[in-house]
Amino acid sequence: MRRLRRLAADPWRTAGWAGVGVGCLAAWVALPPLTVRSAALPCVLGAAAVALGVASLTRRAYRYGAYAVMAGVLGGLLGWAATRSSVDNLEGVVVWSALFAAMLRYATPLLFAAIGGLFSERSGVVNIGLEGMMLVGAFFGILGAERTGSWELGLAAGVIAGGLAGLLHAVFSVHLRVDQIVGGTAINFLALGLTGYVFIDAYGQEGIPADVPTIPDVDLGFLGGAVGVLTELPLVGGFFQLVADVFGQLNLMVWLALVTIGVSWVVLFRTPTGLRIRAVGEHPRASETVGISVFGIRYGAVILSGMLAAAGGAYLSIGFVGSFNENMTAGRGFIALAALIFGNWRPFGAAAACLLFGFSQALAQRLPVYSESAGLPIDVLFQALPYVLTLIAVASVIGRSIPPAAVGRPYHKQ
Repeated sequence: MRRLRRLAADPWRTAGWAGVGVGCLAAWVALPPLTVRSAALPCVLGAAAVALGVASLTRRAYRYGAYAVMAGVLGGLLGWAATRSSVDNLEGVVVWSALFAAMLRYATPLLFAAIGGLFSERSGVVNIGLEGMMLVGAFFGILGAERTGSWELGLAAGVIAGGLAGLLHAVFSVHLRVDQIVGGTAINFLALGLTGYVFIDAYGQEGIPADVPTIPDVDLGFLGGAVGVLTELPLVGGFFQLVADVFGQLNLMVWLALVTIGVSWVVLFRTPTGLRIRAVGEHPRASETVGISVFGIRYGAVILSGMLAAAGGAYLSIGFVGSFNENMTAGRGFIALAALIFGNWRPFGAAAACLLFGFSQALAQRLPVYSESAGLPIDVLFQALPYVLTLIAVASVIGRSIPPAAVGRPYHKQ
């Protein structure tokens, strides 16, 4: 409600958000189910979004104006490109239920890593080692599952390995007072070398066996029958069918990631432990004067950060792919860190950013098919979409997101 009141009080912020909506509409009108065939409408809507953004920029609503301009340009271009393809090709590529389900699958490792980074950075420790913690979780998760024949033990092994990586980072950052960026980078390189060496030593050129136990899906097939009557309703029937298609069969880790978002918010903002974590991240000296163990809180937060990031990595290997490749995280830890910054160090903001990046990855997997059908030879560029979006997201919040006051500063105990 307070955000709505602020928007109402500042019409140019409202104009910026309206520009974002119009930019999204510019792309949507050319996609199923509307599939407008004229390129004029998406281009006009995109231009209108850009105009709203420029108007907001001239009235010093820089952040919202920039969002509107980007949405207008991207929406207009995507809508124009969609009109270049046939309706059959678009309906084969743009299947909303498949896109949203893939979005959740791609966002899950990012969600675990971003929430892990949230605990670490809220306590005052920069955790740029999320990438390495995810990687050790991915490798030791599948190693444990393959050697024990149990995905539960594999997941536990991955989480423990991530906790040990977090402990190492905590020793560097809290006790030895090493530069936290340098320490996190060392964790990343250590994880890359360790997992690569042990992988070759354990499996050689043969790779991971094909019969490794994997984390199961949660089958909610009853949703289809439950919403069967609702799907007959006008206007909202399609929405209920979409919900049933998206959530009917998702991996167990996807549901755990969604639960983790809510639990992390409750812990950080509704419990004494969360208050201590935030206090240590904002003013460690004052926290110590009231009896809070700064070192203890930071150790616990960084270890928890490593365990959560490793859970995301384990999902990649024994929940999503069912195998392991060297450096299989492929920068996801850094994307999660960008989502954390973009979400202003809050659980729901970080989760929204992870879902946005997950949707971009899901879209990037389907757009090459579209580019071939539309005769646009740019399919390779689509694979860079998640990383380009990460750069845009971080650049748009530089100087505007406010991190915890003591983050990155080693604490000298008196």
